Amino acid sequence: VGCDRSKNLVDICGEKHFQAFVCDALSVPMRSGSCDACISIAVIHHFSTAERRVAAIHELARLLRPGGTALIYVWAMEQEYKKQKSKYLKEKNGSKANEKEINTGTAQRPVTDQVPGSSSQDSACPDQLINDSKDEGCDAGPVGADSRLPVHTNRTSFQSQDLLVPWHLKGGTKKKEENDRVLLPTDSKESQELSPVFHRYYHVFCEGELEAACRSLDCVRVQKSYYDQGNWCVVLEKL
Repeated sequence: VGCDRSKNLVDICGEKHFQAFVCDALSVPMRSGSCDACISIAVIHHFSTAERRVAAIHELARLLRPGGTALIYVWAMEQEYKKQKSKYLKEKNGSKANEKEINTGTAQRPVTDQVPGSSSQDSACPDQLINDSKDEGCDAGPVGADSRLPVHTNRTSFQSQDLLVPWHLKGGTKKKEENDRVLLPTDSKESQELSPVFHRYYHVFCEGELEAACRSLDCVRVQKSYYDQGNWCVVLEKL
């Protein structure tokens, strides 16, 4: 069974005869200990505070039965790791970067949110930083309350852990097309005629950050922690 904050995405699941419902990842309306396994792909990096990110992990743990496992994927600050660039960076000038984002074949490629390793990640326009600060590396601290978040330039290394990613949304004009929204690269002819551009919040994780958040909970054990194509990943076991 799946859940998402977006009713339109949940409706797509229903059309494909999958079980899904609308909910908040911080408060899933399911019985504690009712799941053998949980998967959270490209979700937790959208929470804007460390407390909320830990709370989301705790909610996953609550759903698991003792001995159950959870897999978590989040965007990595390190898009170049062990001298290897992620697909997200490699496809900057590739043809795949110009594809419409329609295919939703796997858990890692939902309509409006892919992990950097997927082939049709956010094809959005290069944008200038809203503010003048350009923090580099994982020493970049959180953006202060009196600051404005930087806007990420598509398919480049991250310059801040807390940022906005621009997304071009194409909306259908007919009611039946309301759920068939696709994201377009802003340099395409079609997208130049479309609006608006949405800016989505992301917190990209530094090496060890996701694992440390998981280890802060005494109800789970980290089975495995690894890097996968621009993502930090953890496998948890419920104690």
